[in-house]
Amino acid sequence: MSEEAWAVIEPHLPKARPGAPCVDDRRVISGILHVLRSGCRWSDCPPEYGPATTIYNRSNRWSVQGVWNRLFGRLAAAGNIPDEISIDSTYVKAHRSAAGAKKGTTRRAIGRSRGGRTSKIHALANAQGRPVAFILTTGNVADISVANTLLDDIAPPRRLLADKAYDADHLRKLLEAQGTDVVIPSTRARRHPYPLNRRAYRGRNVIERMFCRMKDWGRIATRYDRLARNFLSAVALVATACFWLP
Repeated sequence: MSEEAWAVIEPHLPKARPGAPCVDDRRVISGILHVLRSGCRWSDCPPEYGPATTIYNRSNRWSVQGVWNRLFGRLAAAGNIPDEISIDSTYVKAHRSAAGAKKGTTRRAIGRSRGGRTSKIHALANAQGRPVAFILTTGNVADISVANTLLDDIAPPRRLLADKAYDADHLRKLLEAQGTDVVIPSTRARRHPYPLNRRAYRGRNVIERMFCRMKDWGRIATRYDRLARNFLSAVALVATACFWLP
């Protein structure tokens, strides 16, 4: 991790922890990022980053404490209020090592869809293709069902870009009541399609590129984590490293 990146995230990390002195945070986080990037097992993390058990334990403990999600949220919120937002989702194939967590699919967020056992990352991105919010669900959840929950996390944008999966009257009416310009193509089922600003709609590709960039990281392209909490923390940390650090 570079000096510039460390200077940005260091103020947001836990301080004054009791007990024995911890391994250097910067080195441990660099090790966590190495595992997420390469997709290797935690036990295969190079020793230069410290003991593999320390790397995993720190990642897991800070996931439980919500450190990674808070870090992403604070850095994303520090940017300018986005005028234009794109919303979309992407499937993530669940590896067989992600099976076996207790307490059913709610805790795991893994479901069966056409692609097999999958999770789905729902996201909002600004006009520069930087993520501003995430939700994780099972892979068989419809995109439109979580749109309102995602949008509740931000101020109403001036314009919203989305594909046909979000073509629903209740979402259109809600956004229009907030003063948001809705740029969503109509499905073929509509007898009277809504007009579409095709020039503005071309800007939606930023969120597609955002997902592609994040899936260059091995443990985002394939889900190895059993718990939804840990996988969502990995998504938050990768999003922070890719888009909100210098």
